[in-house]
Amino acid sequence: MEERGTTTGARDRSAAETAAGGGGRSRRVERIMSAINREPMTAPHRTRNDAFLALGVAVLAVAIALMGGEGTWPDPIGWTLLLAGHVPLVWRRHRPLVALLGVAACVVPYHALDNNHALPIPATLLALYTVAATGTVRRTLLTGVAVLGPTVIINGLTNPKGALEFLRISGWIIAVLFIGIDVRYYRRYVASIVERAERAERTREEEARRRVAEERLRIARDLHDLLAHSITLIGVQTSVAAHVLTADPERLDRKAVAQALDDIAGTCRTARGELRTTLEVLRAHDTVVGVGGELGAAVGSGSGSGSGVEDMRGPLPGIDGLAGLAETGRVAGAKVELSVRADGIPPSVGAAAYRIVQEALTNAVRHGGREDLTVRVGLWTADGALRVSVTDDGTGGATDAGGGAGQSDGTPGFGLVGMRERARSVGGTLDAGPGPAKGFEVTATLPLSREGEAR
Repeated sequence: MEERGTTTGARDRSAAETAAGGGGRSRRVERIMSAINREPMTAPHRTRNDAFLALGVAVLAVAIALMGGEGTWPDPIGWTLLLAGHVPLVWRRHRPLVALLGVAACVVPYHALDNNHALPIPATLLALYTVAATGTVRRTLLTGVAVLGPTVIINGLTNPKGALEFLRISGWIIAVLFIGIDVRYYRRYVASIVERAERAERTREEEARRRVAEERLRIARDLHDLLAHSITLIGVQTSVAAHVLTADPERLDRKAVAQALDDIAGTCRTARGELRTTLEVLRAHDTVVGVGGELGAAVGSGSGSGSGVEDMRGPLPGIDGLAGLAETGRVAGAKVELSVRADGIPPSVGAAAYRIVQEALTNAVRHGGREDLTVRVGLWTADGALRVSVTDDGTGGATDAGGGAGQSDGTPGFGLVGMRERARSVGGTLDAGPGPAKGFEVTATLPLSREGEAR
């Protein structure tokens, strides 16, 4: 048993070392590819790295000289010119053309003194490659012509027999220039891919933040509509109960008091159920998280209607719930006349119409100012849109027209703002103001088309 445990431990250590070695190789490959793809003109530590590269190329030239071969051994002046020709390579990525001219200024007299012609080739090719990899195609072609043209003329006049050798050298120069051009285009291609990926990531983050903001606004509207409607009804029903208790204490109408209290309890139960449904969205595991409003996998996995946050909303209220709204308005003491002539309404449009009617009824009951208040609610379809109209004959039209339902202390509220946002959410419009004769009127036009629903 102990031997088996030792073997298993050794195997695990070996696997860990192999994984570590593979990870090290992967990181090295990533660093190499990053160095290849990096823009040479903006690479970090390029002067230091180029200094080491120039030193390495100079050592290579010395090694070629020591290995012998064809060519004259350089004299002291030749060695000086050869080594001096490697110094401009230190600044090859800062000033590519200047570095090439510096190398040429040393290499041309070196060749003119008939020294070993193979030794400066690495430095010359490196300078040419840098010009091609960091400049435009036009500059590269002009550089190639400037280098090869005079050389062809001079060799043709001074050494006609070496034309074949020079043709071979020219082939290497042309190949290096084209390699530099290809590397430049490759780097630009990689940079464009990285830029598109970063832009797509930013777009996804902005879309996530936008959808979180929209969801928060939706929840705020739901909470406002729910609480304003329920609290208004509870306040009216409580007033009814208090009136019954104080109007004639000797002849207390226990049935009326019990009915008022039952209505209050029913309103509380309804409000609690809707509030729980709304808050479940906030407490959902994959929706809004934390104070910063990060969007989880539910939003990240989908876009548009029908995915993401939309899936967490649960069933939406619709025009089939308007009868219940009318009944609560009647319980609050208003005479509500409901007329619905619409079928096949999309859920989002039906939900918007429901919330608009709910808020309009709440405002009418709160600000109507009459005991015999009449509220007329009408919904019908015409010209590819659902038309909504809520009109009351109360005395609060002037107050509401100023900017919407307000608080008990006179502070402007969010009633009309919320109704307009409901209408805009499905591509519709809403108008609110004093009625044609008296009271207050709310009218909305909600498109039934898919375009209007998606907006």
